[in-house]
Amino acid sequence: MNNGGSQQGASPARPAKAPGDWRGEMLGRLRALIVEADPDAVEEVKWRKPSNPAGVPVWEHAGMICTGETYKDKVKLTFAKGASLDDPAGLFNSSLDGNTRRAIDFREGEAIDEAALKALVRAAVALNLSKAGK
Repeated sequence: MNNGGSQQGASPARPAKAPGDWRGEMLGRLRALIVEADPDAVEEVKWRKPSNPAGVPVWEHAGMICTGETYKDKVKLTFAKGASLDDPAGLFNSSLDGNTRRAIDFREGEAIDEAALKALVRAAVALNLSKAGK
């Protein structure tokens, strides 16, 4: 599948390159939690461009689950269909106004609610599977 300028270039065995600081560590931990939540999730790298040659890691299973992006002051995990997911733990703290996406911004030193994050990943996969083939 080609999404206009997207490129495959990473797999779970060779993930997208992350910054060598706390952001890289955070992205690595998020990557591990996504795979723990859904071992069938596939990671690809998409949207490579001159300003971001490493691209954006994207996790998919029967459709997009989420993307992981690093910024100067945060790591953003954006759930493609987050507006349709229950978030009882209140993890979503960004992109709250849209009708489709929801995101979680992680800042340096913040703890990850691992159980709640894995529940969101599983819910996103369940939503994708429920819509597959329709």
